[in-house]
This record gives sequence, C-alpha cells and structure tokens, in this order.
Amino acid sequence: MAAFSLLPSAHIAPKPTLHFIKASTSDLPKTSPSPPSTKPQLPSHKPHHNIREEARLHNAATVTTNHPRFSAKYVPFTSITDPSSSDESYSLDEIVYRSQSGSLLDVQHDMSALKHFDGAYWRNLFDSRVGKTTWPFGSGVWSKKEWVLPEIDDDDIISAFEGNSNLFWAERYGKDFLGMNDLWVKHCGISHTGSFKDLGMTVLVSQVNRLRKMNKPVVGVGCASTGDTSAALSAYCAAAGIPSLVFLPANRISMAQLVQPIANGAFVLSIDTDFDGCMQLIREVTAELPIYLANSLNSLRLEGQKTAAIEILQQFDWEVPDWVIVPGGNLGNIYAFYKGFSMCKELGLVDKIPRLVCAQAANANPLYLYFKSGWKDFQPVKAKTTFASAIQIGDPVSIDRAVYALKHSNGIVEEAKEEELMDAMAQADSTGMFTCPHTGVALTALNKLRRSGVIGPTDRTVVVSTAHGLKFTHSKIDYHSKNIKDMACRLANPPVQVTADFGSVMDVLKKYLLSKSH
Repeated sequence: MAAFSLLPSAHIAPKPTLHFIKASTSDLPKTSPSPPSTKPQLPSHKPHHNIREEARLHNAATVTTNHPRFSAKYVPFTSITDPSSSDESYSLDEIVYRSQSGSLLDVQHDMSALKHFDGAYWRNLFDSRVGKTTWPFGSGVWSKKEWVLPEIDDDDIISAFEGNSNLFWAERYGKDFLGMNDLWVKHCGISHTGSFKDLGMTVLVSQVNRLRKMNKPVVGVGCASTGDTSAALSAYCAAAGIPSLVFLPANRISMAQLVQPIANGAFVLSIDTDFDGCMQLIREVTAELPIYLANSLNSLRLEGQKTAAIEILQQFDWEVPDWVIVPGGNLGNIYAFYKGFSMCKELGLVDKIPRLVCAQAANANPLYLYFKSGWKDFQPVKAKTTFASAIQIGDPVSIDRAVYALKHSNGIVEEAKEEELMDAMAQADSTGMFTCPHTGVALTALNKLRRSGVIGPTDRTVVVSTAHGLKFTHSKIDYHSKNIKDMACRLANPPVQVTADFGSVMDVLKKYLLSKSH
C-alpha cells in the first residue's frame, strides 16, 4: 500500500482535563411494578414522519414512572472477579478506559432493577421486536437496549439495524465430515460492514454521539485495526457525521478490508508495525488528544457483541446449545459471548450456559499456550503472519476477560495451523458456505474436538463466523490456484483450461461426470 503523507503540523488544542465523578444509582421501587408494554402503540404513520421521528413522538407520549429505572456504570473488571476488591465506579458518560489501578473496566448493569421482570417477560419482549422497523428495535443489538445502554436516548442511537444474522444449519458439512446432526454456523459476518464488529460499534458510536451532544471533549474516534474494526468504526462514524481515525499495520490486511475505511471517509494512517504496535500508538495518542478510543480496551463494544449470544438463544427458541466456538485474537469477543449467556441465565431466560471454546491461530496463540500451561504462566508472543489476519495478535488486551469467561463456562482453547485453517475453510465452502479464514480457525478447533471425542455426534454446536468471506477473496484465490508456499492446498478447485471445440469440452465433461458417479 502506498504510504500516506502527513500534512504540516497544525495547532493542537491543550489536553482536556477529565474529571472522574463516581456514578450514583437511584433507589428502586419497593414493590414490583407493572412491566412496560412489549408492543408500544405508535402514532399513525404519516409521510413526513420517519422511524426516528415516530420513536421520538412515542417516547414523549409514554409515561415511564411505573417501572424501575434501568441503569449501568463502569466498574473495574477486578471487581467482577472479586466483588470485595473495590467500590470504584464511573458513569458511562465519563471518558475513562481503565480503573485507577490500571485494570480494564466492565459495564455493570443494575441487575436488581432488571430482575423486577421475570425471564418470560424478557423473552417475550425481545421476541416481539424481531423483524420490526420500530426505531431502534429493528436492530439485533438495540432490540436488547435495556441490557445494553439503558439510559441512552433513542434519538442519540446510530444504527444500521445490525445483528439478526443468519444461524445456518450446516447439515451437509456436519454429516459428511464430522458425523454430526446438529451443527450450526452463526454468520455474524452477514452484517452492515461484513463483520461482527458492527454489533459493538453501534453501541460505542452511539455513546460518542451522546457525549458530543453533552459537549464532552470528543473531536473524533480512533482505533488500531487489523481490518474489521476500522471498517465498522468508519461506517458508523460516517453515519453520525463524526470524524474517524484509523491506525493500520502496513501491508498486513486485505485490500477489501483497507478500502472500507477509505471509502467511508476515515483518516487512515498506514504504519510500519504490527497490530500490537498500532495499538500502543493509538493508546498514547488518545491520552494526549480529544480522540475517543474505540478498541476493545473500551468495554462499551462488548455490550453490543454480547447480543449475538442472546440472539443465538432466541433463534433456538431459548434452548441452550451444548457448545459455542469463537475465534479469538484480542479476546474481547469470547468474554462478550460469556456475558450474554450468563446474563440470560441470571435473569431467568435460560437455566444454564453453553461450554465455550476459544479458537486461536497457531501463529498467534498466547491464550492457547496459557491454557495448556494450566493457566499458570501467561506470556505474550510475537504474532506471526496468519491468513486469519484479524486475530494476528500476540499481546491481547482482554486476556483476563477471556480467562474469566473460559473458567466460568468450563471452556477449552484450541489452535489451528495455517494449512489446517485453510483446508477447513475450503471444506466448508465446498458444502455451500463462503467462510473467512477466522471461521476456518474455529472449524479446525471443532474438527479436533470432534475427533478426540470431546464434542459428541449429537451435541448441539454453534461455530461463530466473524466476517464475510468476500473480504478474503485473495486468500481463497491463492488457495485454489495452489499458489501458497509450503501448502499442499489439497482441496483446491482450480478452473480447467479447455480448447474452444466441442470434442474437447465433451471429453472433459465426461471425465468429470464419471468421477462424480462413484
């Protein structure tokens, strides 16, 4: 990729002073209130009312004093693992990414307020919003608004009606290659920008939109990215009219991923380092400039990503699968899935959670090595090049979150070598899917666990596909052209060159049909 030149230095405003104010929570009603209507009566549609205006009119006419005030706040992640360790907390309207001790933060919901309604109520409410265009509930994320950002005004939400992605029954793949009859693939990549990152970015950019309206010191939003994060950030910022800044590792992402932030008007810096280097730089920059940090160090994104777990339960009519397999790089997503499942259990929507598997590329596998050591010795690694470029991360920000999720879900970590993940991707594609290399990592983990007998033939298993295969056509072309060094590409399906005459075409077709008749 051509280098991007920086403009002459411009005046930079002094670093804003951020005042951290401890969040307060209001007292809850003493008696159980009547639940709000699950099917609000909107005003009659008029041609000059768009869906956002209809929601505004409805909210203005709705009396909400008869139900508890749902709320959420930032708390140190260490207080999740050890509730007695700290009473530190922050309002979600503060710009803060770590606790005073340097711990990651977590969004903690007022579970006592949510528990005023039973599991059946929440199931019915969430189900009533699926497939609707009512703002903002047509989104798979915002249909769970009370569990995501309960206090944000609907008018501040920036949404592309993300989520509600296909849960694909992988019938042939499961039957022919794994001897399984209940294998599913959650196609999170069938989304606005082609990856699961949309689920978190709608939440983060919506909150930034709210902060800017509150005159908080936020000029733009920035991220380090291996591709998909920058695509999601730039799209949602463009929709909101908020400047986005992207730090990308030079020559380490696909052109399909690179073109997205450029097309959406992001200010893109191509930096001669890897993702971990970009991450270090963006953290330093956001500490000095009024740029809001959008990486998964920011826990807001995980609130959107956890809705994919809730959505899986919805799609199974609230029956819990046995296994969910998630590719892992920076490791926020495995924790997000755990959080979604555990909230559903705590609030009575389901009575258990699935076992989680985190799948890593062998070329970037610090969590796998930590797991194999019995959780005794975590060491970052220098990530090597992998076709699963979005998880090419050797020093994951969310390592503590991931370990917590895996320990509390009786989870497993597996790895995939480059040839294994590319073969798995090709094999899945041959049964009608069109998967990304990261899904190939997850499918390789499934293959290994199935062969070892850990996953049984009738276990209901969900593989999370995190990005659309169209973002990775170059790697697919190289595979099917057998143009990858030191890789057999044993499932390659290159086009057959034939001369333009009837006899030659017939000879080739007869040979092909004969090979398929056995």
